[in-house]
Amino acid sequence: MLFAKATFGKFVWWRTVPLLALLALGACTTTDVRTTAFTPLTVEDAAMPEKRLLDVGIVQFDPGLDEAEADEDKLVFPELRHAESRYMAVTLADALQSSQGWGAVRVIPSERTNIDVTVSGRIVQSDGETLTVEVTVTDSRGQRWFTKEYTEQASHYAYDRKNPTKGDAFQGVYNRIANDMIAYRQKLSDESISELRTVSELRFARSFSPHAFDRYLTQSEDGIYQLTALPAEDDPMLARVRRIRERDYLFVDTLQGYYGTFVKSMEQPYQEWRAMSYEEVQQMHELKRKARNHTIMGAAAIIGGIAAAGAGAGSARAAGQVGIAGGGYLIKSGFDRRAEAKMHIEALQELGDSMEAEVEPRIVELEDRTVTLTGSVENQYRQWRELLKQIYQAETGDLGEQI
Repeated sequence: MLFAKATFGKFVWWRTVPLLALLALGACTTTDVRTTAFTPLTVEDAAMPEKRLLDVGIVQFDPGLDEAEADEDKLVFPELRHAESRYMAVTLADALQSSQGWGAVRVIPSERTNIDVTVSGRIVQSDGETLTVEVTVTDSRGQRWFTKEYTEQASHYAYDRKNPTKGDAFQGVYNRIANDMIAYRQKLSDESISELRTVSELRFARSFSPHAFDRYLTQSEDGIYQLTALPAEDDPMLARVRRIRERDYLFVDTLQGYYGTFVKSMEQPYQEWRAMSYEEVQQMHELKRKARNHTIMGAAAIIGGIAAAGAGAGSARAAGQVGIAGGGYLIKSGFDRRAEAKMHIEALQELGDSMEAEVEPRIVELEDRTVTLTGSVENQYRQWRELLKQIYQAETGDLGEQI
């Protein structure tokens, strides 16, 4: 409430007027999305020739923890973000495969894998209500296709337990990424696509035997690779590298089963977290709106009360004291609501911590051995590449650089 000065005869007093204008300025509006419509996925013509297909590697998303601010509103839980980094990569891979516009689409542990097209992403915001990711797509030549931020709000119906919608709550984000990639690839000539595939193979070969394959590639100052020559198709060194590459694909393909199992195991608790988080975020928006309004109203009441108390008349001073006391109560009410919002965040923290135990990595069964995946997948893949290096050196006697 605001205090306005009014004069009747020789008496001066202060009356209250509605704070509608100030509330309109101070209120924090929220948007409740109530449509399930999202960007449709572009699907390629099935008759597209195989020579135009490029293999895609999607790196586990960066959880975005380094950039995340120490802000309660962000709802950033490290354990949950690491799980999401895999979940989002797998969901994007499913969208790309469904578009029928690519060769093999794989989730890869790191950018160490030389592949035709690499997709890397960073989670900017993920709280059940809003998903924002930054995605960069580059090819084997080192040419960046694009870096773009994608954001979307979940529909109110996405978490309706009575009538749940099919697919991910943020499927539109993944479809838009896939559509942008298709649009870029469609502009490439057949010659450019063929060059990309060759550069991928030679970069992989060079990582195992630099002295044997360096002469086929040059790299410009801005990091772009170019072909300078081609090895003979019957080159024995190239034949060995191709066998090593097939083994690498075998391992990465095995990891796809791991990623699929991982995502399947986390899907139910993750969707439950998203639904609860969506409700919590909505409640926090409302709490903060009320807290802000109460704080503003309290401050205005105190200011008006101080002015009234200094007016001189006894009745005015009494009214001023009431205004100060009422203003103090409203400010305290605002702080109490902020404390209540913090309690919701702490509840989400406990949920995020408990979820980590439900999505732990497992043992992966390979065709010829059992590999215990201890530590991060990135470390496990690094060990695998070192093993491939040893196999290659045993076959060729090559003592080149480590990869």
